[in-house]
Amino acid sequence: MAEKHQPLTLGVIVGNRGFFPDHLCEAGRTVVLEALADQGIQTVALSPEDTKFGSVESLSDARKCADLFSQHRSEIDGVLVTLPNFGDERAIANTLRWADLNVPVLIQAFPDQVGSMDLANRRDSFCGKMSACNNLVQYGIPFSLTENHTVNPDSESFKRDLEKFSAICRVVSGLRNARIGAIGARPAAFNTVRFSEKLLEFSGISVETLDLSEVFGRANRLKEDDPAYRAMLAEIKAYVPIKDIPSASLEKMAKLGAVINTWMEENQLSASAIQCWTSMQEFYGVVPCTFMSMMSNRMLPSACETDIAGVVGMYTLALASGKPSAIVDWNNNYGDDADKAVIFHCSNLPKEVFVDETIAAEDIPVMDYQAIIAGTVGAENTYGTVVGRVRPEPFSYCRVSTDDVNGRILAYLGEGELTNDPLKTFGGYGVVHIPQMQKLLRYICENGFEHHVAINLSLVAEAVHEAFEKYLGWDVYHHNGEVV
Repeated sequence: MAEKHQPLTLGVIVGNRGFFPDHLCEAGRTVVLEALADQGIQTVALSPEDTKFGSVESLSDARKCADLFSQHRSEIDGVLVTLPNFGDERAIANTLRWADLNVPVLIQAFPDQVGSMDLANRRDSFCGKMSACNNLVQYGIPFSLTENHTVNPDSESFKRDLEKFSAICRVVSGLRNARIGAIGARPAAFNTVRFSEKLLEFSGISVETLDLSEVFGRANRLKEDDPAYRAMLAEIKAYVPIKDIPSASLEKMAKLGAVINTWMEENQLSASAIQCWTSMQEFYGVVPCTFMSMMSNRMLPSACETDIAGVVGMYTLALASGKPSAIVDWNNNYGDDADKAVIFHCSNLPKEVFVDETIAAEDIPVMDYQAIIAGTVGAENTYGTVVGRVRPEPFSYCRVSTDDVNGRILAYLGEGELTNDPLKTFGGYGVVHIPQMQKLLRYICENGFEHHVAINLSLVAEAVHEAFEKYLGWDVYHHNGEVV
């Protein structure tokens, strides 16, 4: 699956200190900017015409760099501080304070070479990085670190550092400006999806609401020749095999999708959560799963049962990875294996998370009716689910929740593997293996988390953890086999 990322822009601070070899800054700046360009990262940095080698050493350099960053405030997603030599820690801290960007910061220091430790070539960046970090702590500026204390910008290690930091920047920037649609009221039977709209707003996540009666009314008023409706109908028919789905159901799905799609575009929304059980079936005659699957597949995550906090987790993982997210239930044990479980939903899982014909042709996603509630409202009113098996790959999981009583946002996350273990059932499903899963399940229950969890076929838990905890100030549990 191809990753889909928006271009990232980093402000770059090249640290310098006069009584260390400053010629290293000239070469170091070039190497760093080339490494960023190789990763498709755009940059905002002082030029050699602005300051010596485009570095930041003095009070006036710091002011110039801060002013430059301020001019590009709307573009900059994060800042890289690079230390080709020891660097001036005060100039670095002042630049960040005066620019006041409130974005993630990565500190990178060049390594010394054992054969170049003379006065003319010794960097001392190893030591300077500690001084820079010390000042940032004093200034109250949060920052991220490379995996190794010193690292060459043209190394594979730094490439991994940039990938992780880029994910952190996308999550922080995306969530601080997120707009999510709540379509319909919380189903009466789902107290589990209650959330605090105000706590989310305080973190920059806005929620726009739309009543289901408005959706149904607008859908029923759509003309047969409406361009948005006709385009949606064609898209649905091409999305997954439709088997023997009645044409009337497909037309209802298309009208529903056209209305919601238009509303989301008009309100500049990047994710949604939709009421389903059982108002949608009783009063409109389909389930919304196919359209929700299509939205998630094109990186506009959509969760069912109006689970707003759940779709925040979906959106987070999609921001971090550039891949579609799904929302599932932690649903069943898998035999006697304590580290395995069955994940399941009805389902609205995006097509890209399912197996394809190269893996298991019999498990590819197809459209069907919702078997669980068909007995209550009739199968003819439940067409539109996307059923199949999730592909066997490593994955990350994330659950966000709001603690209204204590005024905080909570999350847990981790990584595991979707397996090829035999299983035949309905809906969208898969078998997961997570080390020490019983401890994770105990943590979920003891801390009152919901039964829904977001999943993504990527390994981004570390980046999400750092984004949540360090830059958004959320309380996070990262499951790594031990419960804290």
